[in-house]
Amino acid sequence: MSRGFALLLLTLLLLVGLAWAEADAAEPAEINVLHIDGAINPVVSGYIERGIDRAEKNGAVMVIIQLDTPGGLDSSMRDIVQRIVNAKLPVVVYVSPAGARAASAGVFITMAAHVAAMAPNTAIGAAHPVSIGPSGAEETSSTMEKKVLNDALAYIRSIAQFHGRNVEWAQAAVRESVSASAQEALELNVVDLIAPNLDSLLEQLDGRQVRLLNGSQVVLQTHGVEVRKLDMSTIERFLDAISDPNIAYILLSLAMLGLFVELANPGMVFPGVLGGIFLFLSLYSLGMLQLQP
Repeated sequence: MSRGFALLLLTLLLLVGLAWAEADAAEPAEINVLHIDGAINPVVSGYIERGIDRAEKNGAVMVIIQLDTPGGLDSSMRDIVQRIVNAKLPVVVYVSPAGARAASAGVFITMAAHVAAMAPNTAIGAAHPVSIGPSGAEETSSTMEKKVLNDALAYIRSIAQFHGRNVEWAQAAVRESVSASAQEALELNVVDLIAPNLDSLLEQLDGRQVRLLNGSQVVLQTHGVEVRKLDMSTIERFLDAISDPNIAYILLSLAMLGLFVELANPGMVFPGVLGGIFLFLSLYSLGMLQLQP
């Protein structure tokens, strides 16, 4: 009886183990899709870093960043590039939808991806660095301009070389602000493929082999994989919205108005409080006006 009981117990344990294994196997893999639609700033940088962190923690197959940007801050762009380069899973940058662009900082982000893709009727390029101030682009000294330009050239060159992309074009995009359409970028070996939509992109990615920073080769698998979109949080969307320079100066004007009313009519409280809030938000936004690639 003891042998029969032991055999029955062993059988039950094996069945439970098989059930758990099947449950794990049945759990669908995941592809996380992030969106950049607008200027590159610290809020966008934090959002991308959070998204990649989440994907790594959850064992996602890859991260796809759908990109449409006119450019943005040098510091934020470098944070995003650094996170993509050091990712423990493949990161795909997809310039989309049709009509989108990867300009300025978007060039660096796109070329840093393990796979760079574009939708038809999109563009990439014009990455010459400019200094941004209250009145827009500002003149810089000749020495400073050379330092900034040479730094950007070295950066884009290292990114392009690592992924085996067109180094000459990448440098021309920074030095001469050249641009290319999706088809031209594909022919020039600036991007890896053209896909009209996300489904087509996933189809073309399936079976593709990419190399991570640690030297490991990863074969992408997309068939039967769940695609999950990860959007910005409410706070991130709000902070991203007020990072627009035009919004910043509106907030600053409202702040000055509120504080003036409070000083002219002591004790009203509300205009002063409101002015203080607007002043805080405007200073946060104006703090983003730095060097833009």
